[in-house]
Amino acid sequence: MAEHYLKLNRKYLSEAEGFLAKGDSVQASEKLWGAAAEIVKTVAAKRGIELRSHRDLWELIGKLADELDDPDIIKLFAIASALHQNFYEDWMPLDAVKRSAEAVKQLNEKLEKLI
Repeated sequence: MAEHYLKLNRKYLSEAEGFLAKGDSVQASEKLWGAAAEIVKTVAAKRGIELRSHRDLWELIGKLADELDDPDIIKLFAIASALHQNFYEDWMPLDAVKRSAEAVKQLNEKLEKLI
């Protein structure tokens, strides 16, 4: 299952880049959120943990931040969560979504160390 989640992570990151290039901040936001959620699910699957809700994602993110002694993991995931909200509300300017994309990539790099 971990490989499936990692494949989706890569797919969503790539699709987000395409949407950003087109100036579609709404679709890019959702793909970036998806990429963040999928990398967390990848780590969970590698550890035999089943995630069923956003709360489960957040609880694991907190544990991973503690494990890695890296509080930025929580901040980066919070940015990804804001992107998820932006998909529904469309309140973030394109530049903010582009900057947030960098945060999602940073989160990805940090969590990839655990898989």
